[in-house]
Amino acid sequence: MGRRSLFTALNALVHTSDPAGGPATEMLPVIDDAFAVRVLDLAIRLGETMLVAGSPASEVTLTIVRVAGVYGLDPVHVDVTYNSITVAHHRSGEDRPITLMRVVRGAAPDHARLQRLQALVTEIRSGLPLDAAALRFRGIRRTPFRYHQPVAVSAQALLAVGVAVMFGANWLVIVLSFLAAGSAAVTQFLLGRARVPFFFSQIAGAFVLTIVAAASPLLRATGWEAAMTMRPSVIVASGIVLMLAGLTVVGAAQDAIDGFALTAMGRILELVTQTLGVVLGILAGIETARVIGLGLEAPTEALPLGPVPLQFLGAGLIALAVAVINGAGLRIIVVSVALSVVAWLGYVAAAAIGFETAAASGVGAFVGSLVGILAAYRLHVPSVAITTAAILPMVPGAAVFRGLLGVVESGDSPATLLTGFSTLAAAATVGIALAVGASLGIYLGQPLRASLGSVIRARARVR
Repeated sequence: MGRRSLFTALNALVHTSDPAGGPATEMLPVIDDAFAVRVLDLAIRLGETMLVAGSPASEVTLTIVRVAGVYGLDPVHVDVTYNSITVAHHRSGEDRPITLMRVVRGAAPDHARLQRLQALVTEIRSGLPLDAAALRFRGIRRTPFRYHQPVAVSAQALLAVGVAVMFGANWLVIVLSFLAAGSAAVTQFLLGRARVPFFFSQIAGAFVLTIVAAASPLLRATGWEAAMTMRPSVIVASGIVLMLAGLTVVGAAQDAIDGFALTAMGRILELVTQTLGVVLGILAGIETARVIGLGLEAPTEALPLGPVPLQFLGAGLIALAVAVINGAGLRIIVVSVALSVVAWLGYVAAAAIGFETAAASGVGAFVGSLVGILAAYRLHVPSVAITTAAILPMVPGAAVFRGLLGVVESGDSPATLLTGFSTLAAAATVGIALAVGASLGIYLGQPLRASLGSVIRARARVR
């Protein structure tokens, strides 16, 4: 007996146990197909609404997996592309998986809705029943956009005012920037109501902006001092920032880094297409102005920014306008304005120590996104909402216009043409720096946010 026991012990040390000889370890399935479909339907609809509202693909995927896991579905496989989400759950022993797919029909940023969705997900993870969660979600989805259209149009015009203030423009340029941006916003709204593709809306909006800027020197005939010293290029530069305000530069970069190639390529293609619409609209406006005798003078050097206090004031106005345009509530608006000041402080500090414009923009975007993701955790607001508002003041609208104007007005001068293209390349470099800096800040901020959460929970247990 002793030898047999010793042999058995040695055999157990050398060989693995036979699964067929041991007791069954799998639990009997307690979730039927109908319940699983309801869970997956809630999870995928949550993910779809978040993706439309502006969340990155990684956050959408994580939310779907977490919500499904709360109600007992594990594992769940999620595939997020630019315009669709597919979710599958395959229980052990079943012949076929349960698979659902939702088509995502265009982006419509609504940060107040996104904030309510995040609160719902938190409640689900705290034990909210499935029926109550589905009811709450239907209420959130049916909630209309927070602001009426006149308010949104006024916010778009205010964004252009913020850009003009940053450049230290006089009162006349500020008024013209407001009117030009408001006209472009109304034009885009009417074209949207007529179901015109957004690409053509971008062309039309940029065309309106350029024509207003080209006609503004006519006011010099009034003899006003403000008209004599005005810079029409500021009007177009402010409008370009407005036209590019809704583009998902950071989201595209983050999806690419996260490995969501299809989603990243879709967003990048959308970014390129809509930017091309702005370029075509400006080119059409410049050429039309030239034909009717309202030519714009190409600036020989970069537009100088105004005094530093006005720069911070303009950055705050831009953040406020962007938050309203995206349907944010009061908390997100306040945080966005504060964060824009922090991001611009990073830009100013980097430029003061000798960084070039692109590098300083990247530093500002990094600081803004890093502080933003920590603030989002503490204040329970979507990080994408405040990060977008923080980096927008650094969008190189003036450089884009100066480069395009140089290309159009180059004529037979190769030097002017080369200068225009180099200016456009520098603007593209700034855009890339903004995307990289913001993405880096988000990735470094996530572990810091997790560590901060662990410290807070540990202190709560001690108390």
